[in-house]
Amino acid sequence: MNCAYIGLGANIGDPIKQLQQALDALSLAPKTRVIKTAAVYRSAPMGPQDQPDFYNTCAALETQLSAHELLSELQNIERTMGRIKRRHWGERCIDLDLLLYDQLNHHCPILTLPHPGIGERDFVLAPLIELTGGDYVVVGKDSVGDMFKRLTNVSVTKLPATLSAASSSRACAHAH
Repeated sequence: MNCAYIGLGANIGDPIKQLQQALDALSLAPKTRVIKTAAVYRSAPMGPQDQPDFYNTCAALETQLSAHELLSELQNIERTMGRIKRRHWGERCIDLDLLLYDQLNHHCPILTLPHPGIGERDFVLAPLIELTGGDYVVVGKDSVGDMFKRLTNVSVTKLPATLSAASSSRACAHAH
C-alpha cells in the first residue's frame, strides 16, 4: 500500500461543499482509501488578487494505484466537478494536487513529485503539518514543519469547518 497526500482547494461556488464533494469522490476511487483529512484553511489567492479567497485542505490516502494512475483519478474528479482553467492561478471550483506519493522523487512532463511548490505554500504546509505532526520529511527537502517555519508571509486562517471522508483517525503509517 502506498501513502499519498493530496491538496484540495476551491474559491468559487460553495468552496467547502465542493471540497467535501471532492473528498467523497476520492473515497470512491479504486484501490484507494482516504485515511485522514485536515481542517479547512482560508487564504488570499496566490495568483491574481481580483478573485475570492481560497479554501484549502489536505488528505492522506492509502492507495494501490501508481502515482500516474492517482493523478489521472484526480484529474477525472476535477473534470466531473466542472473545473475549467480560465487563467494561471485563477479561480476554480476545485483543484486537486498530488503533493506527495510515498518518498517518490519523480519528474516528467505531466507529474513532478514532490509537488514543486510544496515548500512555499502556507495553505499546503499548514494542513500537512496537521496530518503528519510536522516532522514528515519531504524527499529532497526538509520536514513540513521546518519548511512552514521558514515562510515569511503566512496568511492562512484555520476554519472550524470539518470535512469527513476518513475511515480512521490516523495518517499513513510511515508519516510520523
